[in-house]
Amino acid sequence: MRRIMPFILAAFIVFSMATMTVTEARDTNLPLPRFVSLKADEVNLRTGPGQRYPIDWVFVRRALPLEVTAEFDQWRRIRDQDGTVGWVHRSMLSGERMVVVIGAVRTLRGEPKSNGVALLRLEPGVQGSLLACQNAWCRIDQQGTKGWLQRAYLWGVYPSENFE
Repeated sequence: MRRIMPFILAAFIVFSMATMTVTEARDTNLPLPRFVSLKADEVNLRTGPGQRYPIDWVFVRRALPLEVTAEFDQWRRIRDQDGTVGWVHRSMLSGERMVVVIGAVRTLRGEPKSNGVALLRLEPGVQGSLLACQNAWCRIDQQGTKGWLQRAYLWGVYPSENFE
């Protein structure tokens, strides 16, 4: 029995962490879920909320948008656009809103309408700073060029989120 007790304890801890509700994990008054971005060029994604947990993935793309789904002490459970989930220390995250172009090549427009002047063609995976969202359109800054893209073509903003 003594030999299996550590395994039972470890399984209980893992199960407890996996079943933790969002409200049990919260330690700030910021809304959950919410979007943030990576603050550094290289960020470790861990299997649990602490340095003792193994690194599962390493993000190597500064300003990548991520969704925070839970909080535990100084750690944030995040999800990326591909659905990868893990834990990141809060010091590696920024409140700066970023988005990623999804799907196909998209046209950045000068106005929030389909026949607005074309400014740039953006490949899937291109990142931009999120400036505003109004109804079906979001204004982004892509390396100094500011324009409008349909919200449905972006990952990093919620469907009903409007702001200036």
